[in-house]
Amino acid sequence: MSPYAHITGWGMAVPERVMTNDDIAKMVDTSDEWIQSMTGIRERRIANDEQTTASLAADAARKALNVANLKPADLDLIIVSTSSPEHTFPSTASLVQDRLGAYKAGAFDLLAACTGFIYGVKLATDSIRADAIKNALVIGAETLSRLVNWNDRNTCILFGDGAGAFVLQAAEDTGGVLSSVLRSDGSGAELLSLPGGGSRYPTSPDTLKNGMHYIQMNGREVFRFATRVMAQATEEAVEKANITMDDIHLVIPHQANKRIIEAAARGMNIPIERCYMNLDRYGNTSTASIPIATCEAIQQGRIHPGDKIVFVGFGAGLTWGAAVALWSGPLTTRRIIYPARYRFYARLRSILLRWLRRIDAIIWGRYHNSG
Repeated sequence: MSPYAHITGWGMAVPERVMTNDDIAKMVDTSDEWIQSMTGIRERRIANDEQTTASLAADAARKALNVANLKPADLDLIIVSTSSPEHTFPSTASLVQDRLGAYKAGAFDLLAACTGFIYGVKLATDSIRADAIKNALVIGAETLSRLVNWNDRNTCILFGDGAGAFVLQAAEDTGGVLSSVLRSDGSGAELLSLPGGGSRYPTSPDTLKNGMHYIQMNGREVFRFATRVMAQATEEAVEKANITMDDIHLVIPHQANKRIIEAAARGMNIPIERCYMNLDRYGNTSTASIPIATCEAIQQGRIHPGDKIVFVGFGAGLTWGAAVALWSGPLTTRRIIYPARYRFYARLRSILLRWLRRIDAIIWGRYHNSG
């Protein structure tokens, strides 16, 4: 019998700096009243100069591992879903793997925009169900504030920084991720994009001059797309899990816009109270929004073992998707773990490996030069 992929750990990390709507109104022609009426957002978190996508991801990951009572060495796979990676390569996931000291884990980035966290959960679940791995870490992490044009009031009001993480573990008991639906429609690729910096438009004086390294969005078309697919994906995933919407305790949607979530709730024919929202305090954190919202829902007592939860999102690509989970929480096996010790060992290991590469390069060079 195939094992089930249970969500056994969760964690979030957000910058301390808060940027309010009044702060934005000092930069562009807008107001707190207008932003709240159009989006539901009051404030968002902004990373400082020392914080990066990888550092926020690693902080969220450590908290998730602590909840799951796992050591970094227990991990088999790390997936970082992000729209704002540290580099084109190496992957942000590899940087996180090094920071954690998860020396047995494979690591890669996943790019599916705001839907990416659901894609990552699906891939980790399938790997566990196939009995290929036992423990996976899925992270959504963003520093979108560095990709925003702060002179464009249509986009700068929306986005914030942060990270959230889930630990998924194999277990024989029925539960965990029950079903998922992933979809994409590339014909709408131009509706939400960051054109510059890739191989199609490499960085050049022209791309910089034309603002091609900032997020560009057709807000009206994205709104129409999102309100349609959120309910559609949810209904598909629920049906695939052989349950009904009446069985769902809570829907945790991508936190993009209050009006989109309200429209999706109407499409699902459920009261808005069954959709969790915290975008008023964080804005749109893209891939991080669903795990951050999940962490806060747990803190507020909105999720309990045995509850059936829906995660649903949409994003650039265009992409969308949903997943249904039977919530279980940490596995019953307990043991003593030492988070601070693992963090120290991870740093020490990284330093030693760098020095070993230098020594190896010197020896290799001398040997070949002598030949």
